[in-house]
Amino acid sequence: MARTRLRAAIDAARLVFSFARHVRLLDVGIEYHGDRGGDFDLDAIAALPSPRGLSSPQRPMTPAERKVVIASSLGTLFEWYDFFLYGALAAVTSKHFFSAVNDTAALIFALLAFSAGFIVRPFGAMVFGRLGDRSGRKRTFLITIVTMGLATVLVGCLPSYEQIGLVAPVLLILLRLLQGLALGGEYGGAAIYVAEHAPADRRGEHTGWIQTMAAGGLLLSLGVIVTTRASLGEDAFAEWGWRIPFLLSALLLAVSIWVRMSLDESPVFRRMQAEGRLSKAPLREAYGQWRYLKLGLAALFGIIAGQATLWYTGQFYTLYFLTQTLKVDGLTANLLVGVAVAVSAPFYVLFGRLSDRIGRKPLIVGGCLLAALLYLPLFKAMTHHANPALEAARDSAPVEVVADPARCAFQFNPIGAADFISSCDIAKSVLARNAASYTLAPAASGSVAVVRIGDVEVPAFEGDGMDRAAREAAVARFNAQVVAELRDAGYPSEADPKSLNRPIVVLLLLVLSLLSAMTYAPVAATLVELFPARIRYTAMSIPYHAGNGWIGGLLPPMAFALVAATGDPYAGLWYPLFFAVLTVVVGALLLPETRGVDIDADRDAAPAPSIPP
Repeated sequence: MARTRLRAAIDAARLVFSFARHVRLLDVGIEYHGDRGGDFDLDAIAALPSPRGLSSPQRPMTPAERKVVIASSLGTLFEWYDFFLYGALAAVTSKHFFSAVNDTAALIFALLAFSAGFIVRPFGAMVFGRLGDRSGRKRTFLITIVTMGLATVLVGCLPSYEQIGLVAPVLLILLRLLQGLALGGEYGGAAIYVAEHAPADRRGEHTGWIQTMAAGGLLLSLGVIVTTRASLGEDAFAEWGWRIPFLLSALLLAVSIWVRMSLDESPVFRRMQAEGRLSKAPLREAYGQWRYLKLGLAALFGIIAGQATLWYTGQFYTLYFLTQTLKVDGLTANLLVGVAVAVSAPFYVLFGRLSDRIGRKPLIVGGCLLAALLYLPLFKAMTHHANPALEAARDSAPVEVVADPARCAFQFNPIGAADFISSCDIAKSVLARNAASYTLAPAASGSVAVVRIGDVEVPAFEGDGMDRAAREAAVARFNAQVVAELRDAGYPSEADPKSLNRPIVVLLLLVLSLLSAMTYAPVAATLVELFPARIRYTAMSIPYHAGNGWIGGLLPPMAFALVAATGDPYAGLWYPLFFAVLTVVVGALLLPETRGVDIDADRDAAPAPSIPP
């Protein structure tokens, strides 16, 4: 009797288990033949994603997964290699493509051509996003890498203005626009391709490699530039050697194409295609409905705005601050930033792995909150350890501009066209030219501005009624007086290498880079998980490139404008701080936690919070 009951219990348990497996496997399209002894399609079961909220034991990355990650990350490496390459060489390339104007205007035009690539990135996201949702992930991000790579290589082949005239800058701008359009589809494709191949419980870790390659691109471009300069010498590099770094990107392009050609289409896209679940109008569906438009706005202001400004601050604004404000020589500043970026690179993967355990939202919101609290102390500490003489001079002999406020204009002149002729404007422009911080003190209406350095006063002059030559000569004399008094008061012309505390400065730069890594690492996984598969490419690419191209790309000029307008060397930080705080508020209130969601499901609502393991 006992044996009979035991047998009945075992049969009942097998029946329940078989039914549960039958329902679960049919739900994902796997055939179960219960009437033939419980046979399963083992290959299909092996490909089954991990159930939501559950974590499988950690295992090494398989060769197939490693290949997917490498192939996808190469595009990000390419993107940031080109970005830093063009920005670092703008002063050199401007003399070849915009030589018809003076040096200042040429550099400005070169930087405007650089900015053109940022402006069109969201439009590239629309074009290639639709293609990725309609025609496939692999085909689209193969097109984007080829387009982006060829445009970069061709910059190194372009004839100069002296050779073909106005056609040269026009072609350069067209290539920059082409690069920007391609970039609009590159990141989304790479992030989606990796995430749709990754195990559900390691999505953050796998996509973290994409962000790591951003740091790799910066380091690679820096290494190529430094090596080429050292090998050829400055004269040869300025004349023709600047082309070599652009031409060497052909090697990156060849490797990227070769690797990506060998990949298969994303399994999620193949299933959607087979089941007829592809969207006919991804752009209209993604941003023509409030439920997805709301998610797009939450992604832009609750993720990307903070991530972009933190990243640009940690990698680029720090370099400007060291060289322009603290007067550290360019080579030393590049090396210090390069060391910090190199050390921080592995943390993108580590923070991605952490997001797989505790969630994406805590890292994004937490990183922005820490940045809002730490930025001012960190940059002030950088001043103390990079140029202590400058800090001491500011404390002992602060600079004031005593002037009629009605005669003081906004001191931001990006194209060199403004003509500052009031005494207040002349005083502020001379101080800005010498990177001297100052405060404004009101004076009687109509009075001539005075620069007060400690207890010493240097009167400015009114430029009204003076011709340009006379005014420029007077400005030169006034500038010499101000500089002389600044030096007497202890303001250094450059940072003393002996007083530069390199280990501490690198540590401070590393903290800034880690704050960037903390917020950037989970971004790819979060954006992929935030939107349903059928519109994912379009829906995630637009906020990402709008945030990085427009909000992040505006950081350098906006920070410079704030410093120039206020005379405060730390005023430029208010731009990233504003977006960091905005991301904390919007992210905390509107951003859902996405860790563990089923990225293959057709979700008609925002993803629910993940179930803790």
